Amino acid sequence: MAAKSSFLNMALCLTLICLVCSALLGFVNTLTAEPIAKAQQQKTFNALSAVLPSFEDAKEEAVSLDGQDYRCYIATTDTLVSGYAVISKVTGFGGTLEVMVGFDAEGKVWSTSVLSHSETPGLGAKCTEPAFKDQFDHLDPAVKTLQVKKDGGDIDAITASTITSRAYTLAVANACKVAAGLRPVEAAEPVEEPVMEGGAENE
Repeated sequence: MAAKSSFLNMALCLTLICLVCSALLGFVNTLTAEPIAKAQQQKTFNALSAVLPSFEDAKEEAVSLDGQDYRCYIATTDTLVSGYAVISKVTGFGGTLEVMVGFDAEGKVWSTSVLSHSETPGLGAKCTEPAFKDQFDHLDPAVKTLQVKKDGGDIDAITASTITSRAYTLAVANACKVAAGLRPVEAAEPVEEPVMEGGAENE
């Protein structure tokens, strides 16, 4: 009987401890949820500010293209679209390469920024340096070919890091396709009908 009582006491103690821990975790989560959300929002805003023209607000959208999902942002100023940003993920030499690509309202690349990568230090990791990534700034995808020069494009590859260079360039090229879909389709100008003189149409 004593053993049964002891087992019951242990079970009750463990249950009480679990309840107290759960309550504490819930309280801490409630307490920290808002600061964490604000910190994440500020981090996103800082990343957008690095790749976009000046803006006041940015609306997030999810886009799927060619079987891949993208996180996108439409930036506005005074309700007018001032730019677009697309987070593009590709496979680099060391793993996933995540790049945020910003565009102006006309669809030209404004700037790019690496959000995360696993490339080799001193080699592929140079994709984060201005010497490589700045060549995408203010690039017009309608004019430039988004491939490395070794493949017939206009992008200078990082020395001894062609795979990383190709991956980064592909990330930008994919983002360009997504951004093109975000931009509103411009309405064609109406064609004026020719005015025929003499009241009858001649063949």
